Amino acid sequence: MAVKVLLIKPRSDAIGFTDMVLGEPLGLEMVAGALRDHDVRILDLRLLNDLPSVLSSFKPDLCGISCSYTIDTYPALSIAQKIKKFIPNVFVFIGGHHASLNPGDFATNAVDAVVIGEGEQTSRELVEGFEKKGDLKRISGLVLNGGNGQIHTPTRPLVKDLDSLPFPQRNKKAKDGYHLGFQSPFAMLETSRGCIYRCAFCSVWQFYRRRYREKSPERVIEELKGIKKPYIFFVDDNFLVDVPRAKKIANMIKDEGIKKTYTFQARSDTIAKHPETIRLWKDIGLKGVFIGFEKIDDEGLRSIHKNNKAENNEKALKLLKDLNLVIYAAFIIDPDYGREDFQKLKEYITSHKIKNPSFSILTPLPGTELFYKLRDKILTEDCNLYDIAHAVLPTKLPLQDFYEEFCSLYWLPYSKYQLILEGFGAWLRRRFSLPTLFTMMFSAKRLADPKSYLIAHNNLNNHQLPPSPTALQNISVS
Repeated sequence: MAVKVLLIKPRSDAIGFTDMVLGEPLGLEMVAGALRDHDVRILDLRLLNDLPSVLSSFKPDLCGISCSYTIDTYPALSIAQKIKKFIPNVFVFIGGHHASLNPGDFATNAVDAVVIGEGEQTSRELVEGFEKKGDLKRISGLVLNGGNGQIHTPTRPLVKDLDSLPFPQRNKKAKDGYHLGFQSPFAMLETSRGCIYRCAFCSVWQFYRRRYREKSPERVIEELKGIKKPYIFFVDDNFLVDVPRAKKIANMIKDEGIKKTYTFQARSDTIAKHPETIRLWKDIGLKGVFIGFEKIDDEGLRSIHKNNKAENNEKALKLLKDLNLVIYAAFIIDPDYGREDFQKLKEYITSHKIKNPSFSILTPLPGTELFYKLRDKILTEDCNLYDIAHAVLPTKLPLQDFYEEFCSLYWLPYSKYQLILEGFGAWLRRRFSLPTLFTMMFSAKRLADPKSYLIAHNNLNNHQLPPSPTALQNISVS
């Protein structure tokens, strides 16, 4: 009899664009694809917040919980505790970016194991080992919890050939619940892993051990042809790392006659250097591009090791505007910003007519080099504040003034009336539900309300600093 595995995506209360962009749990879907020989179900608590009834009806043997973001830490731990209380003998494992970089956060009786790094092969071996009652310490890529603390098994090498991975087993129960703004129904597709750059604020390149790997264009097209949804978001952190490959994928899409609407993430310097590639993608259905502008000048870009120039941001902006593409421009706000810094950013956004900016606060994410570099300055380890929308470092302005300035950035380009108009338009086209629209409107209201940010500061939990990288290396390895 096949082992029953329940894979769970937590629900968090983070402030930000999480309700504007509700993506499918692709990481869990990839793990589910690797466990096709077993009875696997995905429970996305953002869509169906009913854990007890699913546990009661499905009766899983193992439960895997995703914790890719620091903000998901407490929800993931809470889910693990509820599972153990409901089914004491179930095996609970946790994986994802945050869990991999901070396994010590999950040193609790409610969690049996942490999957470190890429989860497909490790999860498959874990389930098989559980089924055969084997010695789990022989499986690479795990941190096992026991009476004597945590035991790290040998490090698992990264997957050499990404084409060898099975296709994701997508969450069919979600129906059309996932959306990118008002693009719905939409699906997410991974064509590569890692990044060749070393931005100070990013955990991606550390999670993938400074490596970048690709799936072949043929593999990408094969998976794309199996997706029926009309909107596609390529989740690669930088889709244009390999420009010839990106061109080949576009030409193959054209030759195959695949008609879809695409959005991807890319760096401004690559866009500026390869306008012909953007035009090619525009011709086959490219609608929007996410770009990390981060800062408005070269000095700011150097401070975060972006390895880019402000002029490239402006060149990319002009090119994408000329092609009538939607530009999602991301900016990082330093905690030491004064009112003059906020004013300069406002003037930049206004003068460049940036319609879809997003703003995050520079956050030393636990487990990253930036975290250990700035740990003496960090004010709190409360994971509820690590949603890149709260300040965990000292602010130059009084905290309330800082959040008032931060929220005022959203007043420049966004209008609640436009959101309502576009939302009802999508609803009338039967691509959107009214509850989802109302959730987005509430999220947008929170985004621009300073009081929403101060609530988390008033409810701080006390948590110890995680061990330093040196301390982690001293944990026993079997």
